[in-house]
Amino acid sequence: MAIFNSNKNQTFNPQEINIINAGTSIIGDITSVGDLRIDGTVKGNITVKTKLVLGASSKVDGNVTAANCDVQGIINGNVIIEDLLSVKSTAKITGDITSQKLVIESGAEFNGKSQMSVSKTPNGNQKPSNPINVKPAVIAE
Repeated sequence: MAIFNSNKNQTFNPQEINIINAGTSIIGDITSVGDLRIDGTVKGNITVKTKLVLGASSKVDGNVTAANCDVQGIINGNVIIEDLLSVKSTAKITGDITSQKLVIESGAEFNGKSQMSVSKTPNGNQKPSNPINVKPAVIAE
């Protein structure tokens, strides 16, 4: 771990995974530019620039923001994911979800609102992330 290493010439590698193991509790916000896996408890907001994995023993009391996220544990807070949110069968989420793509496995618990995020056109107007073409109904006489 870099925190215990006296060599200050070492650079951070965002491809390495940061892990908060089961039995570890953190009170305060967490920000990471690299992937993060949490199996412990966090009381605070979590912001991850890449992928966040919340293991089955994880519990988060706070808002979660990430590019991609797999949830197996418990979240009490809002979840904002830029791309894919995967809610596994052991997960329990109490809060609102905003995500481009959402997968919820059978057995997962989700209590809140879900919103598919929107993208913006070049002129700044919002448009649905996945627009569909709707044909007018054909009425037979």
